[in-house]
Amino acid sequence: MMSDSYCPDCKRNTEVVCDHAAGDTVCSECGLVLEARSIDETSEWRTFADDSGDHDPNRVGGPVNPLLGDGALTTVISRAANGSNADSSLARLQNRGGDPDRAIVLAFKAISNMADRLSLVTTIKDRASEIYKRLEDQKCTRGRNLEALVAACIYIACRQEGKPRTVKEICSIVAGATKKEIGRAKEFIVKQLKVEMGESMEMGTIHAGDYLRRFCSNLGMSNEEVKAVQETVQKAGDFDIRSASITYLSFKSWLSFVYSRGINYMWVVELRFSCQSVMRSPISIAAAIIFMVTQLSESKKPLRDISIATTVAEGTIKNAYRDLYPHAARIIPEWYAKERDLKNLSSPKA
Repeated sequence: MMSDSYCPDCKRNTEVVCDHAAGDTVCSECGLVLEARSIDETSEWRTFADDSGDHDPNRVGGPVNPLLGDGALTTVISRAANGSNADSSLARLQNRGGDPDRAIVLAFKAISNMADRLSLVTTIKDRASEIYKRLEDQKCTRGRNLEALVAACIYIACRQEGKPRTVKEICSIVAGATKKEIGRAKEFIVKQLKVEMGESMEMGTIHAGDYLRRFCSNLGMSNEEVKAVQETVQKAGDFDIRSASITYLSFKSWLSFVYSRGINYMWVVELRFSCQSVMRSPISIAAAIIFMVTQLSESKKPLRDISIATTVAEGTIKNAYRDLYPHAARIIPEWYAKERDLKNLSSPKA
């Protein structure tokens, strides 16, 4: 195969010969080996079909999976449609022997299918498979809902990789598990891995900005609107409006903490509201800011559409919007909306 390349001996571009058998690239004029043992990255299609006329271009095998005991390099004896009795006997004997990795292979396939439906990257898929493998090594998956465990592994992997998905998003593509079952499976996994590592598993912190790109894309918002939403979320975080570390604590746990410290309950409630620290999840904050920004644009998005795109209830968005409304002039960028434009925002009481 001939092509042009720069030769350092000839001091110019010359025709070179690519020897794929030896992996060498040789200058055709001076004979200098420009590259040795190069790797051919093109397809190496080979056919292992019999003489039946089947020209299926199968490759030499699947990729190696280090999470499986045999590295996914096992041989599977299949039974052809018109196969002999010997083929059937061999396949039956192999199935009778059993596959120790059968259960984990099924789990990995479920993880791959869910990840593809959520359009997740390979790193998240691999992280979820690694989490499930650690559970399998502890022999604690028997008798539990596979769909719920796999969905919880994907949820944790998304959090750890900084690309979080809501539980509702994951639940929407899972047929055999409810939102409550996925939540219980997540708590079970965190507890089991905590026992294994001897410390709490790092889940990653969720911020409202983590969801914006996906939510705005689902709503078909323009680049200008997306930029305005991002700046608004950042300013809302700088002002610490209606968000606090107590967000992820249940109200019951927080109340128990207050009483255990002997703190007057009414005083703490008054302090929380004076500091504008109410329990608002990052998802509801993101949805409320999207609703606020789109009201100031020409393409006003209905609250119902925002609720569907963000998987946040309309009432929750209204409550978060009511918290953000008094601070609209401080958090919405001036280049997007002037102070007089903010009067067009609907009152939260309406």
